[in-house]
Amino acid sequence: MTKKSAKIRHWLMKSEPDVFSIDELQRLGKTAWEGVRNYTARNSMRDDMKIGDLVIFYHSSVEPAGAVGLARVCSAPYPDPTQFDDKSEYFDPKSTREAPRWILVDVEFVEKWGRMVTLAELKADKALKDMLVVQKGQRLSVQAVADKHFERVLKLAGAKPAEVQG
Repeated sequence: MTKKSAKIRHWLMKSEPDVFSIDELQRLGKTAWEGVRNYTARNSMRDDMKIGDLVIFYHSSVEPAGAVGLARVCSAPYPDPTQFDDKSEYFDPKSTREAPRWILVDVEFVEKWGRMVTLAELKADKALKDMLVVQKGQRLSVQAVADKHFERVLKLAGAKPAEVQG
């Protein structure tokens, strides 16, 4: 049996649907995941995300909040250009092109689920009790998802298993 050289990892990325929704990603096909201004989230994109990794697309700051579909990482990490744009809400005057502070990846649309898996459903599922998004005070917009949690969320959504998503 051969070992895969690059194991696909799983992530959850949050977006407020009035800012950028799964419908917008579907319409565009792909987008730069700009505006992340948390060092832990930035480090995940910079150091751990790889092309081909699958992402649970999560609508946050709405009622109800929840997982609505899948995306895929489709670029290597690169500097977020909004940090250099003084007209952008994401402008960072301390960041320079020589030493950029903020990194992003591009993500592409995979599928929109027929129904949202709400945060309340995620919290109520005993199999997901250790998933980061259900932890009290967990506000990271980009977070790793364990394989078993990823597969469980897909099952709750009625989505295809991850091995079919490629």
